[in-house]
Amino acid sequence: MELDADAFDTLVNEVFDALPAEITEGLENVAITIEDLPEDGTLDLLGLYHGIELPDRDAYGYGEMPDLISIYRLPLLNIVENEEELREEVRVTLIHEIGHYYGLDDAELHRLGWG
Repeated sequence: MELDADAFDTLVNEVFDALPAEITEGLENVAITIEDLPEDGTLDLLGLYHGIELPDRDAYGYGEMPDLISIYRLPLLNIVENEEELREEVRVTLIHEIGHYYGLDDAELHRLGWG
């Protein structure tokens, strides 16, 4: 599937806005960015949480840089055939990376159906 960067950005924002409040309402000082590829250039990684998980952090102070959730456009487009599948994969990826923010490991995310 092909989708230019602007259209992909719009889609990710729409999917994020439609996530249940119980998943997003606790997010604090987290930025979501969209990149074409992960740093290693592979198509294997769909998203990545960069930061200190909520249970492990002290209180943020003034001027702290936000944690970061990266969503990788080309790997996501590589695994889907249509927009409906893309929306679902973006949703799962966002929930998975937000789960890491809350301190859930991959095993727990899979158990909850978020991985």
